[in-house]
Amino acid sequence: MKTFNKRGDKGETSLLLGPRVPKSDPHCEAYGTIDEAVSAIGLARALSRKQEIQDMLLAVQKDLFVLSGELAAPPEAHERLTRKYPVITDGDVQRLEDLINDLEQRVKMPERFVIPGDSPASAVIHLARAIVRRAERRVVSLRRDGQVPNQEVLRYLNRLADLLFTLSLYEETGPAK
Repeated sequence: MKTFNKRGDKGETSLLLGPRVPKSDPHCEAYGTIDEAVSAIGLARALSRKQEIQDMLLAVQKDLFVLSGELAAPPEAHERLTRKYPVITDGDVQRLEDLINDLEQRVKMPERFVIPGDSPASAVIHLARAIVRRAERRVVSLRRDGQVPNQEVLRYLNRLADLLFTLSLYEETGPAK
């Protein structure tokens, strides 16, 4: 695989299993925002003091690649996509909920707004959370326009932002690696 192919030089890209569209297309905005989140989560994983958090963040990054694939496909290709590639499921959302419930038993939940910055890792986890919230807003728009058939995508992003908030608190507590 080559690093460049020059097909995007005029500001267009191909959707997965779909047509070429401008790089400013709402699908590109959504999966591009997910790409930002994956990168921020990678930085958080590299900075985290806890193997447990690193493992959770790596699993989330893998999920986000699946989710990104769904956002990169037009709705008319969704059935073909589900036959060829994995998609986000209710089980993925439930796994995040289980992680949140477990972490909430181990950290004191704040009574006031949290100001990020107590450690590099927790600050970057908060940054990733903010990026995920932006991606969620992009997906809400796509979903309202009938462009994201799988309702679990939006549920996953909503729950992921909650998990990242809780993980940022957990990074600050308990034993390190």
